[in-house]
Amino acid sequence: MISRMLTKEDMDAAREWDGFPKGDDERIIALSRTPEYTACPNPFAKAFVETYGTPYDERTDHYHREPFAADVSEGKNDAIYNVHAYHTKVPYKAIMRYILHYTEPGDIVLDAFCGTGMTGVAANMCGHPEADLKAAIEKEMPRVKWGSRYPILNDLSPIAALIAADYNREVDVEAFAKEAEAILEAVKKDWGWMYRTGAGHIVNTVWSDVLICPNCGGEIVFYDAAADKTTGKIRKTFDCPHCGAALGKRDCRPSLETYDDPALKDPAKIIRQKPVRLICRDGGKKYEKAPDAHDLAILEKIQNIRIEDGYPTDRMRIGTESRRNDKIGLTHVHHYFYKRTLIVLARMWALIQKSRYADILTIWFTSQLINLSKMNRYRPQVTFPYNPLSGTLYVSSLVCEADPFKAYEGKIKKFARALKNNRGNKACVSTGSATDLPLPDACCDYIFTDPPFGANLNYSELSFIWEAWLGVFTNDRSEAIINKAQEKDLTAYQTLMARCFAQYYRVLKPGRWMTVEFHNSSNAVWNAIQEALREAGFIVADVRTLDKQERSFKQVTAASAVQQDLILSAYKPKDGTRKNRPKKAGSAETAWNFTRKRLETLPVTGDGDALAERQAYLLFGRMVADHIMRGMDVALDSAAVYKVLDERFEKRDGMYFLPGQIPVYDGSRKK
Repeated sequence: MISRMLTKEDMDAAREWDGFPKGDDERIIALSRTPEYTACPNPFAKAFVETYGTPYDERTDHYHREPFAADVSEGKNDAIYNVHAYHTKVPYKAIMRYILHYTEPGDIVLDAFCGTGMTGVAANMCGHPEADLKAAIEKEMPRVKWGSRYPILNDLSPIAALIAADYNREVDVEAFAKEAEAILEAVKKDWGWMYRTGAGHIVNTVWSDVLICPNCGGEIVFYDAAADKTTGKIRKTFDCPHCGAALGKRDCRPSLETYDDPALKDPAKIIRQKPVRLICRDGGKKYEKAPDAHDLAILEKIQNIRIEDGYPTDRMRIGTESRRNDKIGLTHVHHYFYKRTLIVLARMWALIQKSRYADILTIWFTSQLINLSKMNRYRPQVTFPYNPLSGTLYVSSLVCEADPFKAYEGKIKKFARALKNNRGNKACVSTGSATDLPLPDACCDYIFTDPPFGANLNYSELSFIWEAWLGVFTNDRSEAIINKAQEKDLTAYQTLMARCFAQYYRVLKPGRWMTVEFHNSSNAVWNAIQEALREAGFIVADVRTLDKQERSFKQVTAASAVQQDLILSAYKPKDGTRKNRPKKAGSAETAWNFTRKRLETLPVTGDGDALAERQAYLLFGRMVADHIMRGMDVALDSAAVYKVLDERFEKRDGMYFLPGQIPVYDGSRKK
């Protein structure tokens, strides 16, 4: 496949496919690296299949695999998993096990909801695994055949597809590191003074909202009123310093101030904030202080600087997340950054665009945008340097403005470590909708996919700040989510997922397998996925769990959260007919009958792993898996299951037992 620039003819062809992104053709062409990756539906995907794939011939095809019948547990601590803060990922070491089981070296592996491309990383790493991982997998799977597979990756999100492309190509990490260091040094030379205080260096600046007392109308600096100065913890209630009224933060309204926004050339309103703490370093010494007159004068000077370099000023897109901060004046992308942060980012971006390593530097640049934004919460009792909430664009009343030089310096080594094993990698990456794949029929040997989870995450909204810097945005018309702002309910979600699975069915070779990794606490969403699979023609042969070992923010806080993902193994019937089992009605009673039988068969005493199956989230997951395997609707969501577990069964140490099992467990625990 010969590398060349996208042409007008290529772009016209790409527009015929669903999911063509929003943005100027020039930006799309500039982002693309043909033929391996395009920032639009990839017109070279068919050529990739013709080059690396094997045509399907029913007469000579003798492929056979049983479903991968094992639960998988794999952590999130790998370098390439953590180097970018994109919303959701599956550990590539977990995906490798499925690829090695279902495919042969040289097979085509597809993921049309690829996110940051972990399926591609897994397919490529099958050709050069790390020694310890190789030994571990060979112990589990003694007949494994090592060798690279050829991944085809697709995502509706331009930022996701760009990350996937860079994660799945060979990178000169030394050249990247030198270029990134040179860019930081050049920017620091001009703008490093903005982060100096006396003899020290400002690592973080803590900003506090100013609120209005509903009782007397006086202004309250939230930090001064609510923060415990010794522990840093925030009190839920505090007294108004003017009238003494006992208040909660929700009782107050924000104090808004009017200012001239040079980017919008109009007056704008934004919440008043006051810098309350500086976290500094002087050599090896770390200390804190309140901003003094000199510090405040520097901040005033910064406010009067005119930014010469370009930066995005797009209006946040319509949505529940992207418009959630309108009430405090964060209406456009640039409002999410303090002035000096924006100065540094704009200069970095200008230098990156001139670099021959602009593609990987762009991923490095976007990797810290959320941490450097006003979404970075001040949490003095937490050791993590950056604390934005995942899965949301929430902005706290106490914001931690971080030093961008320190943030990006730390990422250089992490990127080099994450990409050092990328050697000889090959992949085809496309930016478009899974409802309309630019691929021929029956061309793929295996599919691993992690589709959207109903209303769990609003991907296009969460990606908007990243994509604003790219100048290319997700086309949300075919985004498969439940979202009121997009007027998409459960029926619309199911319709879109059915179209996606129909595409998967079309491009998968007969008799081959698809692994669907899925996470949701809603029985309605589970049923929608079942129906979409059934309509497409797939047969679900097995359901297992995938434990990522660490929980997300929503999993920690939501009472109905499901803490493990389910893995559905489905296949395309070889004779081409749709052998759909009739849909059966599930009920609350079928759920409780399964749960009761499950508790009867589980060990009452033993090691932690055996008893862990008695926890609520695993009982729910096993119940869902049982219903899917039997082609039944799931009648209860996780919140209902968790509630009734407490009502119907005995609970000990976060685990559930039948009444007759309790004396045995209690006796064992005493020993």
